[in-house]
Amino acid sequence: MNQEKIGKFIAECRKKENMTQQELAEKLNVSDRTVGNWENGRNMPDLSLFTPLCKELHISLNDLMSGEKVKEKEYHERLEENMIHTIDYTNQKIEKKNNLIGLIFIVFGVLIAITAVAIFPSESSWGSIYSIFGGIVSLIGVSRFTKRLTHGKRLICNFGYFVLFVLVLIAIDYISVINIHQAPRFSIVKVSGDKAVYYDTPFYDVIRCHVNEDHETFKVIKNQKYNSDNIERFCKR
Repeated sequence: MNQEKIGKFIAECRKKENMTQQELAEKLNVSDRTVGNWENGRNMPDLSLFTPLCKELHISLNDLMSGEKVKEKEYHERLEENMIHTIDYTNQKIEKKNNLIGLIFIVFGVLIAITAVAIFPSESSWGSIYSIFGGIVSLIGVSRFTKRLTHGKRLICNFGYFVLFVLVLIAIDYISVINIHQAPRFSIVKVSGDKAVYYDTPFYDVIRCHVNEDHETFKVIKNQKYNSDNIERFCKR
């Protein structure tokens, strides 16, 4: 489908009908800028406007899609060709729309996760809840990009993305524990003593010693099992 050729043809037919871009735009309930974009080959009319546009310009759909008046002997051949082009054009528009919606979901989901980490304190469970929620929202966007894949490949891509998203969150959380000295957000178990707190995360453990004192420390250790008694002993080492 040659947009530039079709645009020039629309302009040519409009002038033959002694209409300005503004007049044609008013008849089709669009802006004159929209008509100008058609005629310059920047955009194509929406499919819903094909019939009313052809009616105003006194041409056939076949003429419009061909970008010229179709000779009678070529009419059926060109009609079949233009139908294929129209289907391809429609599919491309749908795909672009899906990709745009998908991108919006991905960006929105990432922003939710970033905002959750920035706003909620590390001790609050809401930070981790909203971070995972952001991952689910962005996953919806990714799923729109993988629609053309087979069911198996699509499942692998979507699952892989979500796992990667969660791993990135956990990695950021780990860096925060090490560098900023704050409690891990994604702890599964939390055990508190008098002056110590034990956080059990999926990949490592954190013992917070001397809670709320000037010399408070966070110690990252391998996954082990602690209770309120032995975490106190650990901090006294």
